[in-house]
Amino acid sequence: MARPTLSICIVNWNTRDYLRECLQSLRDTSADLAPQIIVVDNASSDASAEMVSADFPDVTLIANDENFGYAAANNQALDLATGELKLLLNPDVVFPDGALQGLIDAIERHPQAGALAPRLVHPDGRGQLSCRSFPDPEVIIYEFLGLSRLFSRSRRFGRYRMGWWGHDEERAVDQPMASVLMLRAATLDETGHFDEQFPIFFNDVDLCRRMWDAGWEVWFTPEVTIVHHVGASTRQVRAAMVRESHASLLQYYEKHYRGRVGWLTYVTARALIRLGGAVRYAIARLRS
Repeated sequence: MARPTLSICIVNWNTRDYLRECLQSLRDTSADLAPQIIVVDNASSDASAEMVSADFPDVTLIANDENFGYAAANNQALDLATGELKLLLNPDVVFPDGALQGLIDAIERHPQAGALAPRLVHPDGRGQLSCRSFPDPEVIIYEFLGLSRLFSRSRRFGRYRMGWWGHDEERAVDQPMASVLMLRAATLDETGHFDEQFPIFFNDVDLCRRMWDAGWEVWFTPEVTIVHHVGASTRQVRAAMVRESHASLLQYYEKHYRGRVGWLTYVTARALIRLGGAVRYAIARLRS
């Protein structure tokens, strides 16, 4: 069977050194795959685009003159990507030998998988809880009341962050982090790309939701492990990102739950999202 073609899409904002390490790891480990690599730089001020041009001339670079956000920038890359498989990467990940082929092998094992994500670890080797359930109203209540953290290993109260699960088996999941996410071009042909009404957050959750709704599955594999530095871009403006995250969650609820759950349930969930967001934003401002 012929090996599927691969395109790699990376969106960057002011993470030049992480991006250099990521691209170097891809150069060192992907020669036999010859992937198409596309970097979209969202108007970084740290000379990220210049570094890519100088050090990685074989990479296709889109240097935006303003920050269009994560969703729109990824769509720019996806529009150029020609591979049968399209791999979304954050710039703060590092690929070991064999990881790219491992991801291809894993998604090929599951023909109904429209997307697949690997196990993510911190640089010190600690695992990351990178898969979550969809944030339905019951989850919102557990999060607001603190039950999800108090009983993080409970299958009921801790189901959003899936703290009860060791990320140690290959299985279908609702929505993994898109820090490293392999997508089928055929699936995207059905679902479309990212919804740009979610500029930074919940665009990946929305995409996974649309995949499941279209009859595709989303999978996780522990057979491939990738180092992820976590939040290299968003922690630069933490308070603003807290506010943006909750605004996007409200938009997600408008799109996916309005008219599909009871009116009181819907209104209560949105009220809790607003209140929780206000508290988290205030705390982030105090810490900044």
